[in-house]
Amino acid sequence: MYEIVYKRVLNPYVTLMDIAAPLVARKAEPGQFIILRTDSEGERIPLTVAGYDRDAGTVRIIFQTVGATTKKLAEMNEGDSLSDFAGPLGVPTHTDGLKKVCIVGGGVGCAIALPIAEKLKRLGCSVTSIIGFRLKDLVILEDEFRAASDELIVMTDDGSYGREGNVCLPLGEMFASGRSFDKVITIGPLVMMKFVTEATRPTGIPCDVSMNPIMIDGTGMCGGCRLTLNIDGKRVTRFACVDGPDFNGYEVDFDEAISRGNMYRDFERHAYESACNLFKKGAENNG
Repeated sequence: MYEIVYKRVLNPYVTLMDIAAPLVARKAEPGQFIILRTDSEGERIPLTVAGYDRDAGTVRIIFQTVGATTKKLAEMNEGDSLSDFAGPLGVPTHTDGLKKVCIVGGGVGCAIALPIAEKLKRLGCSVTSIIGFRLKDLVILEDEFRAASDELIVMTDDGSYGREGNVCLPLGEMFASGRSFDKVITIGPLVMMKFVTEATRPTGIPCDVSMNPIMIDGTGMCGGCRLTLNIDGKRVTRFACVDGPDFNGYEVDFDEAISRGNMYRDFERHAYESACNLFKKGAENNG
């Protein structure tokens, strides 16, 4: 069993937890993920490592409530335990040799981007971070990003906090002014990563994307994270969970990935609503 030793609600939809998992914490690196189950009958879900403390033996996860399992997980509290917490899985984000990096995060994807920024900062890299959210109430991890970045720009779609607009706006301004980076790393919704990639493409700067949004099973067996890449004029298939989750953004067929991701939206919504009804009935019965 894996105890929840710390819990913090970041906004009405996003929750942070530190899980006691010494063996996972010992080897975890930014970019990797774990597979967890809330109980022995629960569904297996992948969540990206959002941080780790090797000395304390804890692994941090940050997740958005979108389906039945994340709803159940969000209802758990400090002192409760998860049935399974397996990892680390996937290929760590490449950070060696980078001296100047721009990290672009969107929404809950910022939770995945943060440990990458923190590691790069520890390695002496100059880190520029752009993080974007729909509105002020959804902003997360600003203080943590500020500590891990030489420069931080916060964007909101409606202008209720930071600058108004999407993350491509300041990125395009940087490129127009002649600024360059060893690499752009972007993590967030598929549509956002697509447009960040296209904004970066004319510069020739390498652009890595994290394809966590299309991951389901986490082992390569289900095929749900199947990804098409265009490499040297040939279309090849890769699996985000075992070959990634990081890929060269210029090679990713985003339109196909977005289409595949939309296939599960109605199912997740139905599962979430069913879980909410179960919690509601349970509360009524207990009342």
